[in-house]
This record gives sequence, C-alpha cells and structure tokens, in this order.
Amino acid sequence: MMRLFTGLELPADISLDLNFMQGGIAGARWIDRESFHITLRFIGDIDDATGRDVALALDEADIHPFSLSLKGIDVFGGNKPHAIIARVEENGELNRLQLAHERICQSHGLAPEGRKFIPHVTLARLRDPDPRALRSFIESHALYRSRPFFVNHFVLFSSKPSRGGGPYNVEESYGAARHAFA
Repeated sequence: MMRLFTGLELPADISLDLNFMQGGIAGARWIDRESFHITLRFIGDIDDATGRDVALALDEADIHPFSLSLKGIDVFGGNKPHAIIARVEENGELNRLQLAHERICQSHGLAPEGRKFIPHVTLARLRDPDPRALRSFIESHALYRSRPFFVNHFVLFSSKPSRGGGPYNVEESYGAARHAFA
C-alpha cells in the first residue's frame, strides 16, 4: 500500500520566505519548508499495481510551462480554523493541469476528488489556536505575494500514512525534470 498525490514543488527561495513567516501562534504545528508544495490531486492509499498504472498514465498529462505566484495568507476552516495557507494566484494553466490529473485518476478507477480545488501551500496545521494571535498573523501577512516562478514540471509524491502528512518523497517527475518511479 502506498499513499500518493501529485503536486508542484516550490522554488527554494519562496519556501525560505514562507518559512521565515512561521511562528508566534500557540496551537500551530508548522510545516517543514522541505515539505511545502501545491497539491494537484490527492490520490490516497492505493496498492502498488494501481500506483504504477497511475504513475505511467500521468505521462499523458501534458504540462505547458507557465508562471505562477503565491498571493496572500489565509486560513482553512472558517470559524474553526484548522490550517494556515498561502493562496495561489488564479491561473488557467494550473487549473487545466489539475483537471487532467483528475481525469487520469478517475480513468484508473479512483473516486472523484470530493473537495473543490483550491490551490494553496499549507504553512501550519492548527489545533485550538489563540484567535488573537491567528488574526494578527493573517493581518500582518495578508499582502504577501511571492515572486512569479516558472512551472515546467509536476511530481508524484508519496507519504507515509500519518496525520498532517510529511515527510514527502518524490517518486516521479513529469515534464522538464524526470526521475524513475521505483
């Protein structure tokens, strides 16, 4: 059994910028900068044969290079926030790539993704955070904007089943940088 998902890696300087923001909120479990990514499609826990089939099929997801930026810091969870995130600026090529991943996964018998695609980078997972500290953090970083970065590949990540994910391993890279799926 393996747990897989597809995503985009972040440039090291942008990961470092996000990492420098972290801290100051009791109840936050900050994500290691090596684990920052933008999830395209959570595949889930699947058997090795299905994993190999999906890994091979992802070659069909043509990636047309595009530029992407992070824009703004926010929370998921509304009145019961459970994650601090960096939002991704709206991008048609990113949405097209995510839809291609969704089609490939469904064509291999995987259930449709039940959540709406909201591209983001998770910075922290929250458990009963101090509301004032959280509000202050969001307000002080609300205008954050990364430099634009070039996307010319996506990756297939694996993780060990755990709460909150990580550490993540790159199993395959598609596009400009190729690795071999083991």
